[in-house]
Amino acid sequence: MKKTFKYLDKPLLIVTVILFLVGLIMVFSASNVTAYMSYAVSPYNYFLKQGLFLLLGLFVFLFMIKMNTKTYGVFSWGLLLILIASLAVLLVIGTAKNKAVSWFDLGFISIQPSEFVKVVTIVFLAYYYDRNKSKLKSWGKSLFPIGICGIVAALIFIQPDLGTTIIYSLLVFCIFVILPIIPEIKYKTIFAGLGLVGFAVLSIFGTGKGVLLERQMERFDFKRPCDKILENGNQVCNCYIAMNNGGLTGVGLGNSTQKYLYLPEPYTDFIFAIIVEELGVISGVLLVLAYMFVLYRILLIGRRSYTNMGAILCYGVAIYIFLHIAINLMGIMGMMPMTGVPLPFMSYGGSFTICLIAALTIVQRVSVENGRTRDRELKGK
Repeated sequence: MKKTFKYLDKPLLIVTVILFLVGLIMVFSASNVTAYMSYAVSPYNYFLKQGLFLLLGLFVFLFMIKMNTKTYGVFSWGLLLILIASLAVLLVIGTAKNKAVSWFDLGFISIQPSEFVKVVTIVFLAYYYDRNKSKLKSWGKSLFPIGICGIVAALIFIQPDLGTTIIYSLLVFCIFVILPIIPEIKYKTIFAGLGLVGFAVLSIFGTGKGVLLERQMERFDFKRPCDKILENGNQVCNCYIAMNNGGLTGVGLGNSTQKYLYLPEPYTDFIFAIIVEELGVISGVLLVLAYMFVLYRILLIGRRSYTNMGAILCYGVAIYIFLHIAINLMGIMGMMPMTGVPLPFMSYGGSFTICLIAALTIVQRVSVENGRTRDRELKGK
């Protein structure tokens, strides 16, 4: 383990650990009132659960960091098939949460397969296209994995989970753009895909009924939320109030007023508003800068990779994290519809926390392989 630790990206490791610890503190601050008043459980309930998720994530890190990236790829096939089967089974026996059947309720915790499938898809695509790079001259070989991803996206959409469907589809699209496929196949597929998306959008907003649920259509009416505070604008409007209360320096840790049942589950999708209210706009800006640093380090590791698979893994993880950050922050600021997307490192949630740690471990493993390859080259000289 000492030899492995030598090659870890220390700046990325330190910043991510700090972000997870800050997130744990903010989960407690944002959740204690809701836990006690809404669910009649201990104010420490979500804090302790999130701590257990992080501890489990540590074991995931220690297990995964010893495996090379090719081993990840070999396992990705089986894991993807299991997750596709799980998504199908969910439609029959899954537990509804926020009106989407996305969860297996195991009592103490709930598992969301659609979160795990994002990370597994990154590994699956990286492994497939690296292993078959000499055979990517045919349409069938080039687009076979994309067809599988289309099945996954359809299963998530049927749940119905529009937010996760959007993130998953964008993730696959962005990875496809950077894949080593001949330009003719890549560009024709991209244009065809964009055409289908445009047609779908026109169909949805032209007919709407039967394609999206009424509550999903309401989310697209996201402008001027405070004019609709008694209808579908209360969540975003209360986010505005929270951030306005905070000002530059905040009202103090634990002193948020909007967490007193004004915001539903403020420790999940809306936690950034609580952070700004309690710690101020300055802390919000620092958090965004920390996100930018994390993304920079991940992209740098990908750029230094000696293999296509390593590069695709890192770029895929960077896209995965960026999409969650962008969609969450744009949603609570009223720049796009709210989609129920968690904020990396900050939001409460077992499935997402474990997946995020697994994704970051994959990046660190690429860093380890980069370092070992570099040392072998230096010794060879």
